[in-house]
Amino acid sequence: MLDVLTLVTAVTALLLAAWCGWAAYRDQPTKDWHFIGMAMVSALALLQLVVGIVQLARGEQPDQGTAIFVAYLLGAFACVPAAAFMSLAERSRWGSLTAAAGGVVLAVLEVRLYDIWGG
Repeated sequence: MLDVLTLVTAVTALLLAAWCGWAAYRDQPTKDWHFIGMAMVSALALLQLVVGIVQLARGEQPDQGTAIFVAYLLGAFACVPAAAFMSLAERSRWGSLTAAAGGVVLAVLEVRLYDIWGG
């Protein structure tokens, strides 16, 4: 797996979490700028999904099994968009907190992906 891509995705997810957490602290709902940030983080997760599938197709194998690796890749790709949709449903500070939680979950999944691949 690409270590740099995993690191960049995790760091941007934590930055998104801090930004949305700050909005929740200030009692603000998610705004359009937050959704643009979530889209950027989701694009990085999509890039990682594609790179991971390409590496598997080339014959490279993760240390802890292909099935669990693919499951974590799909979960990492889906967690921020899921948090964004839940944030849309709750247009209060709790929506911002939900988006922040999605960023933290993605960062944790990135650490786990790194470990599964053999980092």
